[in-house]
Amino acid sequence: MSRFAALSLLTALALPAGFAAAQPAPPSKSALKQGEAIAKNNCGACHAVGRRGASPNPKSPPFRSLARRYPLANLEEALGEGIVVGHEGLDMPQFRFETGEVEALLAYLASIQKR
Repeated sequence: MSRFAALSLLTALALPAGFAAAQPAPPSKSALKQGEAIAKNNCGACHAVGRRGASPNPKSPPFRSLARRYPLANLEEALGEGIVVGHEGLDMPQFRFETGEVEALLAYLASIQKR
């Protein structure tokens, strides 16, 4: 076996192990509870923030369907820097969350998505 072939084989064998080790741990129950509280307290006046129910503001999408519209990871920066969105003439108030709050909220959002 040539050195190149051996190196390619070693690289191919090592990559899956490296990727498996790099996967994040599932969120804790306390992080999910914190994310749910953040959603209810800051967003629940307009959005359905649980697994069921209609949004109080019909133009505000239910949180359980957000992943159909946007990759949830794309919300991380906006939530941390100050998210501003309009819902067809009804502007959403600007929200800005701390890093831990963003992580908890995104974990909660991921946990309630309808597939």
